[in-house]
Amino acid sequence: MQYRFLKFMSWVLCLLSHSTLLWFGKILGSLYYHIAAKQRNRAIEQMMKSLQVSRDKASEICRDSFINIGRIFLEIMYMPNLNRQNFTKYMEIEHIDRFKNALAEGNGVVILTAHIGNWEWLSAALTFSDIPLTAIIKRQPNDQHTVLLNEYREMVGVEVFSRGTTELIGAAKALKKGKSLGFLADQDAGPSGAFIDFLGKPASTPLGPAVFAKRFKSPVVPCFIVRKPDGKHKVLIHEPLYYQDNGNEEQDLYDFTVKLTRIIENTIKEYPTQWLWFQKRWNTTPEMKKQKHTTKEQVEHE
Repeated sequence: MQYRFLKFMSWVLCLLSHSTLLWFGKILGSLYYHIAAKQRNRAIEQMMKSLQVSRDKASEICRDSFINIGRIFLEIMYMPNLNRQNFTKYMEIEHIDRFKNALAEGNGVVILTAHIGNWEWLSAALTFSDIPLTAIIKRQPNDQHTVLLNEYREMVGVEVFSRGTTELIGAAKALKKGKSLGFLADQDAGPSGAFIDFLGKPASTPLGPAVFAKRFKSPVVPCFIVRKPDGKHKVLIHEPLYYQDNGNEEQDLYDFTVKLTRIIENTIKEYPTQWLWFQKRWNTTPEMKKQKHTTKEQVEHE
Protein backbone atom coordinates (compact mmCIF):
# COMPACT_ATOMS: atom_id res chain seq x y z
CA MET A 1 0.00 0.00 0.00
CA GLN A 2 2.86 2.39 0.79
CA TYR A 3 4.43 1.72 -2.59
CA ARG A 4 1.13 2.33 -4.38
CA PHE A 5 0.55 5.53 -2.44
CA LEU A 6 4.03 6.83 -3.32
CA LYS A 7 3.51 5.92 -6.98
CA PHE A 8 0.17 7.74 -7.03
CA MET A 9 1.76 10.75 -5.33
CA SER A 10 4.53 10.70 -7.93
CA TRP A 11 1.99 10.56 -10.76
CA VAL A 12 0.13 13.60 -9.37
CA LEU A 13 3.35 15.59 -8.86
CA CYS A 14 4.47 14.84 -12.40
CA LEU A 15 1.41 16.75 -13.65
CA LEU A 16 2.81 19.96 -12.14
CA SER A 17 5.34 22.39 -13.56
CA HIS A 18 8.76 22.35 -11.92
CA SER A 19 8.25 25.85 -10.53
CA THR A 20 4.99 24.79 -8.87
CA LEU A 21 6.72 21.71 -7.49
CA LEU A 22 9.39 23.92 -5.92
CA TRP A 23 6.69 26.08 -4.31
CA PHE A 24 5.10 23.03 -2.71
CA GLY A 25 8.57 21.83 -1.71
CA LYS A 26 9.21 25.08 0.12
CA ILE A 27 5.98 24.66 2.09
CA LEU A 28 6.82 21.03 2.85
CA GLY A 29 10.35 21.88 3.96
CA SER A 30 9.16 24.75 6.16
CA LEU A 31 6.60 22.47 7.79
CA TYR A 32 9.26 19.81 8.36
CA TYR A 33 11.52 22.43 9.97
CA HIS A 34 8.84 23.27 12.52
CA ILE A 35 7.65 19.75 13.38
CA ALA A 36 10.91 17.74 13.26
CA ALA A 37 12.36 19.16 16.47
CA LYS A 38 14.92 16.39 17.03
CA GLN A 39 16.39 16.69 13.53
CA ARG A 40 16.22 20.49 13.59
CA ASN A 41 18.02 20.77 16.93
CA ARG A 42 20.69 18.26 15.92
CA ALA A 43 21.30 20.15 12.67
CA ILE A 44 21.56 23.52 14.43
CA GLU A 45 23.96 22.19 17.08
CA GLN A 46 26.17 20.58 14.43
CA MET A 47 26.18 23.75 12.33
CA MET A 48 27.18 25.90 15.30
CA LYS A 49 30.17 23.65 16.05
CA SER A 50 31.21 22.95 12.47
CA LEU A 51 30.73 26.38 10.91
CA GLN A 52 31.51 28.42 14.04
CA VAL A 53 28.32 30.48 13.70
CA SER A 54 25.78 31.81 16.16
CA ARG A 55 22.55 29.97 16.95
CA ASP A 56 20.55 32.56 15.01
CA LYS A 57 22.74 32.13 11.93
CA ALA A 58 22.63 28.33 12.28
CA SER A 59 18.84 28.47 12.54
CA GLU A 60 18.69 30.52 9.34
CA ILE A 61 20.92 28.05 7.46
CA CYS A 62 18.95 25.15 8.92
CA ARG A 63 15.63 26.57 7.74
CA ASP A 64 16.95 26.95 4.21
CA SER A 65 18.43 23.43 4.27
CA PHE A 66 15.08 21.98 5.34
CA ILE A 67 13.37 23.82 2.49
CA ASN A 68 15.92 22.28 0.16
CA ILE A 69 15.16 18.84 1.62
CA GLY A 70 11.44 19.36 1.00
CA ARG A 71 12.16 20.27 -2.61
CA ILE A 72 14.50 17.30 -3.06
CA PHE A 73 11.85 14.88 -1.82
CA LEU A 74 9.29 16.17 -4.32
CA GLU A 75 11.87 16.27 -7.11
CA ILE A 76 12.67 12.60 -6.53
CA MET A 77 8.96 11.86 -6.98
CA TYR A 78 9.20 13.99 -10.15
CA MET A 79 11.96 11.87 -11.71
CA PRO A 80 9.68 10.08 -14.23
CA ASN A 81 9.47 13.47 -15.99
CA LEU A 82 13.25 13.57 -16.54
CA ASN A 83 14.67 12.33 -19.81
CA ARG A 84 17.64 12.78 -22.10
CA GLN A 85 15.86 15.48 -24.14
CA ASN A 86 14.71 17.76 -21.31
CA PHE A 87 17.17 17.39 -18.41
CA THR A 88 19.15 20.50 -19.41
CA LYS A 89 15.97 22.47 -18.76
CA TYR A 90 16.48 21.73 -15.06
CA MET A 91 20.25 21.27 -14.77
CA GLU A 92 23.46 22.69 -16.17
CA ILE A 93 26.75 20.79 -16.04
CA GLU A 94 30.19 22.33 -15.63
CA HIS A 95 33.24 20.56 -17.09
CA ILE A 96 31.65 17.31 -18.29
CA ASP A 97 34.80 16.96 -20.41
CA ARG A 98 36.82 16.29 -17.24
CA PHE A 99 34.68 13.26 -16.55
CA LYS A 100 34.68 11.94 -20.09
CA ASN A 101 38.45 12.33 -20.40
CA ALA A 102 38.94 10.39 -17.16
CA LEU A 103 36.58 7.69 -18.41
CA ALA A 104 38.50 7.46 -21.69
CA GLU A 105 41.58 6.27 -19.78
CA GLY A 106 39.89 2.86 -19.62
CA ASN A 107 40.17 2.09 -15.91
CA GLY A 108 36.69 3.19 -14.93
CA VAL A 109 35.97 6.20 -12.74
CA VAL A 110 35.24 6.36 -9.02
CA ILE A 111 32.74 9.13 -8.35
CA LEU A 112 33.13 10.95 -5.06
CA THR A 113 29.94 12.67 -3.97
CA ALA A 114 27.88 13.42 -0.87
CA HIS A 115 24.39 14.27 0.38
CA ILE A 116 24.71 17.73 -1.09
CA GLY A 117 21.87 19.15 -3.19
CA ASN A 118 19.68 16.65 -5.03
CA TRP A 119 22.15 13.78 -5.31
CA GLU A 120 19.55 11.58 -7.06
CA TRP A 121 19.28 14.14 -9.87
CA LEU A 122 23.07 14.18 -10.08
CA SER A 123 22.88 10.56 -11.23
CA ALA A 124 20.34 11.50 -13.91
CA ALA A 125 22.51 14.39 -15.13
CA LEU A 126 25.47 12.04 -15.59
CA THR A 127 23.62 9.17 -17.27
CA PHE A 128 21.83 11.55 -19.65
CA SER A 129 25.28 12.92 -20.51
CA ASP A 130 26.30 9.43 -21.71
CA ILE A 131 28.18 8.45 -18.54
CA PRO A 132 27.76 4.71 -17.76
CA LEU A 133 26.92 4.88 -14.07
CA THR A 134 26.75 2.30 -11.30
CA ALA A 135 26.16 3.13 -7.66
CA ILE A 136 26.55 1.43 -4.29
CA ILE A 137 23.48 2.32 -2.25
CA LYS A 138 22.37 1.91 1.34
CA ARG A 139 18.96 0.35 1.84
CA GLN A 140 16.32 2.64 3.34
CA PRO A 141 14.76 1.69 6.71
CA ASN A 142 11.51 1.15 4.80
CA ASP A 143 11.83 -1.49 2.06
CA GLN A 144 9.05 0.09 -0.01
CA HIS A 145 11.03 3.33 -0.18
CA THR A 146 14.09 1.37 -1.32
CA VAL A 147 12.09 -0.36 -4.07
CA LEU A 148 10.75 2.94 -5.40
CA LEU A 149 14.10 4.72 -5.23
CA ASN A 150 15.87 1.91 -7.06
CA GLU A 151 13.10 1.83 -9.66
CA TYR A 152 13.58 5.53 -10.35
CA ARG A 153 17.39 5.21 -10.34
CA GLU A 154 17.21 2.43 -12.91
CA MET A 155 14.65 4.47 -14.87
CA VAL A 156 17.30 7.14 -15.54
CA GLY A 157 19.94 4.53 -16.37
CA VAL A 158 21.76 3.86 -13.07
CA GLU A 159 22.90 0.30 -12.33
CA VAL A 160 22.32 -0.19 -8.60
CA PHE A 161 24.27 -2.35 -6.14
CA SER A 162 23.45 -2.71 -2.44
CA ARG A 163 26.13 -1.90 0.10
CA GLY A 164 27.34 -4.76 2.26
CA THR A 165 26.15 -7.59 0.01
CA THR A 166 27.67 -9.92 -2.59
CA GLU A 167 26.48 -7.40 -5.19
CA LEU A 168 29.67 -5.48 -4.42
CA ILE A 169 31.38 -8.03 -6.64
CA GLY A 170 29.14 -6.85 -9.48
CA ALA A 171 30.05 -3.25 -8.71
CA ALA A 172 33.74 -4.12 -8.91
CA LYS A 173 33.21 -5.88 -12.24
CA ALA A 174 31.38 -2.82 -13.59
CA LEU A 175 34.35 -0.61 -12.68
CA LYS A 176 36.72 -3.10 -14.28
CA LYS A 177 34.68 -2.84 -17.48
CA GLY A 178 35.38 0.88 -17.60
CA LYS A 179 32.14 2.18 -16.11
CA SER A 180 31.83 4.73 -13.31
CA LEU A 181 31.04 3.79 -9.71
CA GLY A 182 29.48 6.32 -7.35
CA PHE A 183 30.05 6.65 -3.61
CA LEU A 184 28.16 8.87 -1.17
CA ALA A 185 31.16 9.31 1.09
CA ASP A 186 29.81 11.62 3.80
CA GLN A 187 28.13 9.07 6.09
CA ASP A 188 29.35 7.62 9.38
CA ALA A 189 31.40 4.50 8.54
CA GLY A 190 31.17 2.88 11.96
CA PRO A 191 34.10 1.47 13.99
CA SER A 192 35.78 0.15 10.82
CA GLY A 193 36.11 3.60 9.24
CA ALA A 194 39.13 5.88 9.24
CA PHE A 195 38.92 8.71 11.76
CA ILE A 196 39.54 11.97 9.94
CA ASP A 197 38.75 15.49 11.05
CA PHE A 198 35.58 16.57 9.28
CA LEU A 199 34.25 20.09 9.82
CA GLY A 200 36.33 20.43 12.97
CA LYS A 201 35.65 17.07 14.64
CA PRO A 202 36.98 13.50 14.11
CA ALA A 203 34.52 11.46 12.08
CA SER A 204 34.52 7.83 11.00
CA THR A 205 35.06 8.06 7.25
CA PRO A 206 34.54 5.35 4.60
CA LEU A 207 37.66 4.16 2.79
CA GLY A 208 35.67 2.74 -0.13
CA PRO A 209 36.54 5.36 -2.79
CA ALA A 210 40.26 5.09 -2.00
CA VAL A 211 40.18 1.27 -1.91
CA PHE A 212 38.46 0.99 -5.30
CA ALA A 213 40.75 3.65 -6.81
CA LYS A 214 43.79 1.70 -5.62
CA ARG A 215 42.58 -1.72 -6.71
CA PHE A 216 41.48 -0.74 -10.23
CA LYS A 217 43.84 2.20 -10.81
CA SER A 218 40.74 4.33 -11.39
CA PRO A 219 40.78 8.12 -11.23
CA VAL A 220 38.48 9.64 -8.63
CA VAL A 221 36.26 12.41 -9.99
CA PRO A 222 34.50 14.50 -7.31
CA CYS A 223 30.99 15.44 -8.51
CA PHE A 224 28.36 17.47 -6.68
CA ILE A 225 25.05 19.10 -7.51
CA VAL A 226 23.85 22.36 -5.97
CA ARG A 227 20.66 24.34 -6.32
CA LYS A 228 20.92 27.76 -7.93
CA PRO A 229 18.92 30.79 -6.72
CA ASP A 230 16.35 30.20 -9.49
CA GLY A 231 15.60 26.73 -8.09
CA LYS A 232 17.35 24.82 -10.85
CA HIS A 233 20.59 22.86 -10.46
CA LYS A 234 24.26 23.13 -11.31
CA VAL A 235 26.50 20.06 -11.52
CA LEU A 236 30.08 20.65 -10.36
CA ILE A 237 32.76 18.30 -11.71
CA HIS A 238 36.29 18.59 -10.30
CA GLU A 239 39.58 17.55 -11.84
CA PRO A 240 40.29 13.82 -11.41
CA LEU A 241 42.47 12.68 -8.51
CA TYR A 242 44.74 9.63 -8.50
CA TYR A 243 45.75 7.25 -5.73
CA GLN A 244 49.44 7.52 -4.90
CA ASP A 245 51.24 4.30 -3.96
CA ASN A 246 54.11 5.24 -1.65
CA GLY A 247 54.73 1.74 -0.32
CA ASN A 248 52.63 1.92 2.85
CA GLU A 249 49.13 0.77 1.92
CA GLU A 250 47.41 1.68 5.18
CA GLN A 251 48.93 5.17 5.27
CA ASP A 252 48.41 5.74 1.55
CA LEU A 253 44.71 4.85 1.77
CA TYR A 254 44.35 7.12 4.79
CA ASP A 255 46.14 10.06 3.14
CA PHE A 256 44.09 9.76 -0.04
CA THR A 257 40.86 9.58 1.96
CA VAL A 258 41.90 12.75 3.81
CA LYS A 259 42.35 14.50 0.47
CA LEU A 260 38.91 13.35 -0.72
CA THR A 261 37.30 14.33 2.58
CA ARG A 262 38.66 17.86 2.30
CA ILE A 263 36.91 18.27 -1.05
CA ILE A 264 33.56 17.26 0.46
CA GLU A 265 34.20 19.47 3.48
CA ASN A 266 35.03 22.52 1.36
CA THR A 267 31.94 22.01 -0.80
CA ILE A 268 29.74 21.94 2.30
CA LYS A 269 31.35 25.12 3.59
CA GLU A 270 30.75 26.83 0.24
CA TYR A 271 27.12 25.64 0.04
CA PRO A 272 26.06 25.13 3.69
CA THR A 273 22.32 25.15 2.98
CA GLN A 274 22.72 22.22 0.58
CA TRP A 275 24.01 19.53 2.97
CA LEU A 276 22.00 17.06 5.05
CA TRP A 277 23.00 18.56 8.39
CA PHE A 278 20.85 16.42 10.66
CA GLN A 279 22.48 13.12 9.69
CA LYS A 280 24.49 11.45 12.47
CA ARG A 281 27.83 12.08 10.83
CA TRP A 282 29.79 11.98 14.09
CA ASN A 283 27.88 9.12 15.70
CA THR A 284 30.92 6.82 15.98
CA THR A 285 33.69 8.04 18.26
CA PRO A 286 37.39 7.11 18.22
CA GLU A 287 36.81 5.36 21.55
CA MET A 288 34.38 2.96 19.85
CA LYS A 289 37.09 2.01 17.34
CA LYS A 290 39.58 1.41 20.17
CA GLN A 291 36.98 -0.68 22.00
CA LYS A 292 36.37 -2.78 18.90
CA HIS A 293 40.09 -3.45 18.44
CA THR A 294 40.46 -4.32 22.14
CA THR A 295 37.57 -6.79 21.95
CA LYS A 296 38.99 -8.34 18.78
CA GLU A 297 42.41 -8.79 20.39
CA GLN A 298 40.82 -10.40 23.43
CA VAL A 299 38.91 -12.86 21.28
CA GLU A 300 42.02 -13.75 19.26
CA HIS A 301 44.02 -14.21 22.49
CA GLU A 302 41.37 -16.55 23.93
